[in-house]
Amino acid sequence: MAKTSAVEKNKRRRKTVAQHAVKRAALKATIMNQSLPIEERFKATLKLAELPRDGSKTRIRNRCEVTGRPRAFYRKLKMSRIALRELGNSGKVPGIVKSSW
Repeated sequence: MAKTSAVEKNKRRRKTVAQHAVKRAALKATIMNQSLPIEERFKATLKLAELPRDGSKTRIRNRCEVTGRPRAFYRKLKMSRIALRELGNSGKVPGIVKSSW
């Protein structure tokens, strides 16, 4: 089980990303627009730098919904390989059967 503080920090980051997503996208579009004057693009760069770092989408860490484990994460199922195996063995995940030969 992951530390509760790490899981909560990641939840806060997701919330911050959602709050600042529109503003960040607009500023990035302004920065990348080659037809605008360089001064205006530079001002947009400074405004983007003033936004919180945790507002960036790359700061989010994919974590298991069951255990909070940060590694070996399956995006489709939103859980780690270990949690998937445990739930699969107990028959709680449909379509997962323990292989034997």
